Amino acid sequence: MRLLIVEDEKRLATSLARGLTAEGFAVDVVHDGLEGLHLAGQGLHDLVILDIMLPGMNGYRICAALRAAGHETPILMLTAKDGEYDEAEGLDTGADDYLTKPFSYVVLVARVRALLRRRAGSASPVLTAGTLRMDTAARRVHRGEEEVALTAKEFAVLEQLVLRAGEVVSKADILEHVWDFAYDGDPNIVEVYISTLRRKLGATAIRTVRGAGYRLEAL
Repeated sequence: MRLLIVEDEKRLATSLARGLTAEGFAVDVVHDGLEGLHLAGQGLHDLVILDIMLPGMNGYRICAALRAAGHETPILMLTAKDGEYDEAEGLDTGADDYLTKPFSYVVLVARVRALLRRRAGSASPVLTAGTLRMDTAARRVHRGEEEVALTAKEFAVLEQLVLRAGEVVSKADILEHVWDFAYDGDPNIVEVYISTLRRKLGATAIRTVRGAGYRLEAL
């Protein structure tokens, strides 16, 4: 999953990005409201973590502009303000959730995962495809009764396939959701991870559809 952090406190933004990357997310960071609106408006992210007090354009206006343009990407608002009116304004402009600084990082991650599950239409943190079970909260994968050990990036690639089980997922889609803007390496890196997943899940688990992408087969 690919996240966008729009936060002008650079130390906080860097800390959040480092932690969320370790959780297996691809994370892009900007520190200006106008740039945040531009990136969020491209529709490349699965969730936006949005500060309210920003240079260029505040979070309320960014959120309202995105919703007015028809973007439904989940938005988690962060602010140093507190009080029910600030929260109400954030939610009224279209935010999906709200956290007041200082906040617990553990709570933030839990809120992020809950919003992503809601977007996927599932209240459960467990994704299934045949005998394959992915617990997105515990970051564990089982095939039948056997646990499959995956790295954070392997987990992220597999998650994209499980979310669209039975469909063809293009290499570009996987790159877009699993790697951030800073990645400028070989796009064939996706093939490396697909190969690794096949070794761990079985050679027939993921089918290559020539010229189109990859499809998770029934396991």
